[in-house]
Amino acid sequence: MEETRVASATFIEELVKKYFKTDAEPEANIDIGGVADVISTAYNTDGEVGEVSAADLESEDSAPIVQLANRIIEDAYISGASDIHIEPQEKNLIVRYRVDGMCSEKLRLPSQVSNALCTRLKIMCNLDIAERRLPQDGRIVFKKYTKKNIDIDLRVATGPMNHGEKVVMRILDKTKTTLPLPALGFSEENLEKYRACIQQPYGMILHCGPTGSGKSMTLYSALAEINTPDVNIQTAEDPIEYTLPGLNQMQMNRQIGLTFARALRCYLRMDPDVILVGEIRDSETAGIAVEAALTGHLLVSTLHTNDAPSTVSRIGEMGVEAFNVSASLLCVCAQRLMRRVCKNCKTPYTPEGREKELMEKALGWTGEVFKANPQGCPTCGGMGYKGCVGIHELMVNSEELTAAINSEMEVAGLKRIAMKDGMKTLHQDSFLKVKQGLTTVEEALSNVPPDLIT
Repeated sequence: MEETRVASATFIEELVKKYFKTDAEPEANIDIGGVADVISTAYNTDGEVGEVSAADLESEDSAPIVQLANRIIEDAYISGASDIHIEPQEKNLIVRYRVDGMCSEKLRLPSQVSNALCTRLKIMCNLDIAERRLPQDGRIVFKKYTKKNIDIDLRVATGPMNHGEKVVMRILDKTKTTLPLPALGFSEENLEKYRACIQQPYGMILHCGPTGSGKSMTLYSALAEINTPDVNIQTAEDPIEYTLPGLNQMQMNRQIGLTFARALRCYLRMDPDVILVGEIRDSETAGIAVEAALTGHLLVSTLHTNDAPSTVSRIGEMGVEAFNVSASLLCVCAQRLMRRVCKNCKTPYTPEGREKELMEKALGWTGEVFKANPQGCPTCGGMGYKGCVGIHELMVNSEELTAAINSEMEVAGLKRIAMKDGMKTLHQDSFLKVKQGLTTVEEALSNVPPDLIT
């Protein structure tokens, strides 16, 4: 006997995508824990969201939406993701992970689940669930909400989009330890220069690069190398990403007025040897940071600039006098993270045409290098890449560079002087990693454009 059944358009679309997936579609509709249960339990057959009470959003054992939030975070952690993007669209809620610097779609849900999932995540990080018009920032201590042995925190940012609130979560693995400096991808020459800088008794060391370029890991690794019982290290962070024994770490709290500038003023009265400032964001912080570096302290911090020479200009734009910048600066390290080509399935080839020309210009060398296997292998999950490798542009201060900074020379001039002093640009270091078989020409060019100044 035939029977007619009715289902919502959204539910049918999900089933079609799940069971009739084409090669062109991303690997999106994976089953994370009880996703199917979430859809069937939290939604009525007409596609409207079912009643989810505030109490339901508190316990993992109650509402499926609570289980879904946990499963997404757990799956992202196990997958090695650095960030989770929860993005409301017109017809779907899309969940994406950033793994090895690349975003990929992992899950699609009906758009009606967006508000409930966002509300649950806001509850987990103590944000205002009623405020959906303004961006909010928070932090999730995940071990409070899971029975699994996963000790991570998540830095959460929400923002209003045209189809609802987007949530981005940065995973901070508290069990992850720092890496020794040689494991971060420094060339032998850069490693020797950088170690000499961090051993100085005073001065300013700056790291620059976009979010996710490995600045924090490099700073923590540097502090771990100089962290001895006779050195007093104080840090001001937002948030504290890694907890290191022997360091005095302070979490910023802008809601009560605890800013980087205020923490720096406090630290100058606490007999520090080394001060880490999470980020120089404004003129007040920049001024106090330079003052600390000029008064017998080693100051390390980060900025968001594209390369090392432009960092000097950026500090000047914040109102710091050029002679104070030149007097305090030890070095600037610009960095990026590139995907590491899979050791098991990489394919050798000899570059030709533009690739050969760029390699010869960057290194004065051409020869056999490797490219990623498009099909990949089980080791890299079919991606052709696995893990990351760092590239660095280390600009160490010198007499000629000091004079150029004092004369407020343009960035291009500073770069020429630094290169004459031995600085290897990000582009040159990226091709050095290609030569060493750690990454590919394609990956190098996608991360850093060729140098305009030689």
